[in-house]
Amino acid sequence: MEEKLQAFARILKIMDELRERCPWDKKQTMETLRPLTIEETYELGDAILQAEMKDIKEELGDLLLHIVFYAKIGEEKGAFNIADVINSLCEKLIHRHPHIYGDVKVNDEEDVKRNWEQLKLKEGKKSVLAGVPNSLPALIKAYRIQDKAAQVKFEWDNIEDVWRKVEEETAELKEAIDLGDKTKKEEEFGDLMFALVNYARFLEIDPETALERTNIKFIRRFKYIEEQAGVQNRNLKEMTLGEMDNIWNEAKAKGL
Repeated sequence: MEEKLQAFARILKIMDELRERCPWDKKQTMETLRPLTIEETYELGDAILQAEMKDIKEELGDLLLHIVFYAKIGEEKGAFNIADVINSLCEKLIHRHPHIYGDVKVNDEEDVKRNWEQLKLKEGKKSVLAGVPNSLPALIKAYRIQDKAAQVKFEWDNIEDVWRKVEEETAELKEAIDLGDKTKKEEEFGDLMFALVNYARFLEIDPETALERTNIKFIRRFKYIEEQAGVQNRNLKEMTLGEMDNIWNEAKAKGL
């Protein structure tokens, strides 16, 4: 524990020095840091998907730097400091875990999640969905909306009903396509994606992670096509879809 406290004190001291002496660090505001923080968060997400512990450690450090940075700016404004941030977090965790720090009984993680949402409403949140950030990417946002609504039992009873909803939305999209109405096509496509996200949730699959893994797989196989085209001294634009598809299947067979 002492080693951890010393390390934390060290980063706080460095932050104080950088804020005082470095021209770039002195210039930063919460607004200028925001896009960089978002970028660092995505970099951490990439490292987690790649299961590279060394990279995860590095990206966690970058993200921690931003937290310390925001707290330093807050302290300069007389609004809060890093101790306030940490103590506020501790109090919230204790309050929202009455099954650990109180006498509430829970049977499983679903009970914990339901209690969490109910406690947030008692804290003054006006909606179960209030904790979903507006700026979340749409796919993640859909998943979080559905997950939160489920905590108050606003969801289908079984996975078969969810799949029927997917089929229903698919049929409605096909109808919109036949009508040729672009606005309606967009609406029905959105409804279908929302239904598929809900189906993923029932399958206990994170749709964002699943899609990103597919993105990574596509990039890996497409790069293989590019490499093989180079070996053959050919331009991709000159190759037929059938030729590229054969190389794609070759990459697939190799486990790429």
